[in-house]
Amino acid sequence: MTEARPASTTVTPTPGALGTPLSPHATRVLLLGSGELGKEVAIELQRLGAEVVAVDRYADAPAMQVAHRAHVVDMLDAAALRAVLDAERPHVVVPEIEAIATQVLAEVEASGVRVVPTARATRLTMDREGIRRLAAEELGLPTSPYRFVDTFDAFRSAVAEVGLPCVVKPVMSSSGKGQSVVRTADDVEGAWAYAQTGGRATASGEAGVRVIVEGFVTFDYEITMLTVRSVAGTTFCPPVGHVQVDGDYRESWQPAPMSDKALAAAEAMAARVTEALCSSSGCGWGLFGVELFVVGDEVLFSEVSPRPHDTGLVTLVSQDVSEFGLHARAILGLPVAAPAPVGGPGQQAAASCAVLAEGTGVPVFDDVAAALAVPTAQVRLFGKPRVEGGRRRVAVALARGADVEQARSRARDAAAALKVRLA
Repeated sequence: MTEARPASTTVTPTPGALGTPLSPHATRVLLLGSGELGKEVAIELQRLGAEVVAVDRYADAPAMQVAHRAHVVDMLDAAALRAVLDAERPHVVVPEIEAIATQVLAEVEASGVRVVPTARATRLTMDREGIRRLAAEELGLPTSPYRFVDTFDAFRSAVAEVGLPCVVKPVMSSSGKGQSVVRTADDVEGAWAYAQTGGRATASGEAGVRVIVEGFVTFDYEITMLTVRSVAGTTFCPPVGHVQVDGDYRESWQPAPMSDKALAAAEAMAARVTEALCSSSGCGWGLFGVELFVVGDEVLFSEVSPRPHDTGLVTLVSQDVSEFGLHARAILGLPVAAPAPVGGPGQQAAASCAVLAEGTGVPVFDDVAAALAVPTAQVRLFGKPRVEGGRRRVAVALARGADVEQARSRARDAAAALKVRLA
């Protein structure tokens, strides 16, 4: 852990002004979670002169490698999290993951520290139950049928009520952790066991994971509406299409082709959800990733993340300001306008393809030149310090094309060319 700047050297920033890092007038932003998405946010914040402090549960996380200071702490440990916040005295706290002691965020927000987007929104979206009940029961938005359960007996009953196939997820998890599809009665016990071990508990050492059982939605496609709330109001990025495998992002592209009616419905739904999350407290600034299912011209709500979304990695090459830059501007109190597409003739679409490593060890990348030789291709190597069993996303390939299919093909080719070994 690096040393925090002494509190006696700090000055509260003037509203609308941005200071100089490592000076008494610095605008300090503390990231809770420092993975590959947090790394891009940290870079964009530094471009705007913010002093960035990165926090995560393991050392040398990607955002720590580009931050001014870093701390390693279990963010579900309220006392440990409070100690870091007291030491750093940030002006803005940016949760980048779900596993955080949210009661501490509510306390620091009450003391005048801005939590992005708000402490309430962070708490609700950490827990699938909170956001699903808000969307379906309070706002009346169409969703898949669902049940929440705490025991195996209740789980079996919920599967019977919802019907097969169905999707099972821990109420608190991300990137597909603990998620599975129950297709037959033989899958029930395994799905329950995986949900209990694959998700994130709400507190360190807590036993018994609450689970959501969702009816299977036969959709035409799924999208992410990247929605930005700033001092200038609410704006949207062009819709991002994506493919997920076991709940984890694999590919995304922009713009996702959809009818004008479906796009209008998607934007309206995203606006309603983000407004409801932020209306009761705080300013609610920042970028949200609103996941939606589309069936014809109809749109169903799925999930929302109050932060940049992994499917939005495509915006690194598709827009003049990426989702990370939009997020940084919004949370610093700057106005955000709708981003403009980038790309010359024959480059009207963009795509991303995740690069995975499987096993245990430190990632080493071979054939980077071959990946970059694919027309329009770019790569981002995340700098994850280690892979510990299973599959882990360690890089992304990006490309543009004349249409979505060409862009996706180029991104896939670049990803396939990039070889990863674990040393």
